[in-house]
Amino acid sequence: MRGLRLDAGIGVYAHEQGRLQPLIVDVTLTLSAGPVEELGDTVNYERVAEAARGLVDAGHIELVETLAERLAIACLNLPRVQRAAVRIEKPEALAGADAAGCEVVLAR
Repeated sequence: MRGLRLDAGIGVYAHEQGRLQPLIVDVTLTLSAGPVEELGDTVNYERVAEAARGLVDAGHIELVETLAERLAIACLNLPRVQRAAVRIEKPEALAGADAAGCEVVLAR
């Protein structure tokens, strides 16, 4: 999943409290080996997007690293997922830069 755009209450600074900021979320999953013949044999990316939206909707998060880790853990709880790489960017976080953010990679 690339380029999921979310508005989130995120940040540690006073000017980031009580307002939403745009985020861009990318998720790359590595699945265990096995036949893939139907949707039930793989990951439904709508579930990944729903997990991201649910984490954001749960309330303010101070760090993008925290959000990325929580989403990676949620992805690892999906059947067949062996590795989850979650990249989150805050396009408005740093003047003069396209974005600031992080990537978290977790594996079983």
